[in-house]
Amino acid sequence: MERKKSEVTEEAFPHDSTLIVLCNMKEPSNSVAAQGWKRLKKNKPAMAGFIIIVFVMLLAIFGYMIVPDNSPDADLQTIEIQAKKPGYTQMFLLIPETGNTRPNPIEEWFMGKKSTSRYLPITGYEIKGKELIVSKYIDEDTTIKQVYSIDLLTGNKPGNISSQIVTKKYWLGTDTFGRDMLSRLVVGARVSLAVGFIAVLVSLILGILLGALAGYYRGWIDEVIMWFVNVTWSIPTLLLVFAVTIAMGKGFWQIFIAVGLTMWVSVARLVRGQVLALKELEFVQAARALGYKDGRIIFRHIIPNMLGPLMVIAAGNFATAIIIEAGLSFLGIGVQAPQPSWGLMIKENYHFIITHNPLMALLPGFAIMILVLSFNLLGNGLRDALDVKD
Repeated sequence: MERKKSEVTEEAFPHDSTLIVLCNMKEPSNSVAAQGWKRLKKNKPAMAGFIIIVFVMLLAIFGYMIVPDNSPDADLQTIEIQAKKPGYTQMFLLIPETGNTRPNPIEEWFMGKKSTSRYLPITGYEIKGKELIVSKYIDEDTTIKQVYSIDLLTGNKPGNISSQIVTKKYWLGTDTFGRDMLSRLVVGARVSLAVGFIAVLVSLILGILLGALAGYYRGWIDEVIMWFVNVTWSIPTLLLVFAVTIAMGKGFWQIFIAVGLTMWVSVARLVRGQVLALKELEFVQAARALGYKDGRIIFRHIIPNMLGPLMVIAAGNFATAIIIEAGLSFLGIGVQAPQPSWGLMIKENYHFIITHNPLMALLPGFAIMILVLSFNLLGNGLRDALDVKD
């Protein structure tokens, strides 16, 4: 048996150097990756998309540490200042609230910091003895006088009253509930990226597994899997997502699975075609002759040789997942309020498009467009960079 293996190996690869290059997957993968990265860096649109994606990822990760409103879900509402334009500035009186516990730093990083004060919009104030008289802001033409005890506001430390008066600037204005638009946009990036990442991961796992089985074994396994693929492909994507979402319920985690289960079909078809082509090559035949198991041949020899096409389709699916999530949130069956989502922000503010402040709905729309365009540009760049024919 050992002699036959040696004969097959030598016949397929007459030169030892060729055998080493083809069987040692680490060396060529590094070489292809290095060459692909060099080509990608020369593609300016692709690199611009890559930089934007990295920037948005950093915003999503460190969002609560940099946004003006770092409350959970950036949901600090002040109804009196709803629908204000970018650059709006407002003075507030901080009224301490009891019962709020301070979370640990890790929780603040991921979930935001619970506010220990209530923000009262004011236009001015004056101090008379131990009382603070403020002009509470109602609207642009209306204010009312309110009196507060300085001792209660400062915890019996009258000298700290100035720290209870703050001024906030809303760089992108406020939404229909008086929340900071910039903070909601930054925190909302988490949802889009998380949905895209989980959906692509689910689609890659299912697509690679089923596509590899269909392409490698053929026969009745191929027929069954492709029948399932064709049936799934025939169902409109949004209709399938609606069905999965309704069956699993509305929510943050349900939308991940719903989107991922609708995107594996294209991955499976791609993988099947790649496996059909690769399994007839000499290095796969040599692996079979050496007695390697099918699982090792598929996942250690065939799949690594199709990483380029998989990366391209993953980038495209990432962009598709962002659009699907935004559409579902806009229709009310995706991410639920008060959790920020770009699609949900459009839904909450779209009626302002025809009024005095259209940016409330256009800003999240621009964010979706820029991020989706970035993934498409990166996908096109990866396709060109990893094209071995060039």
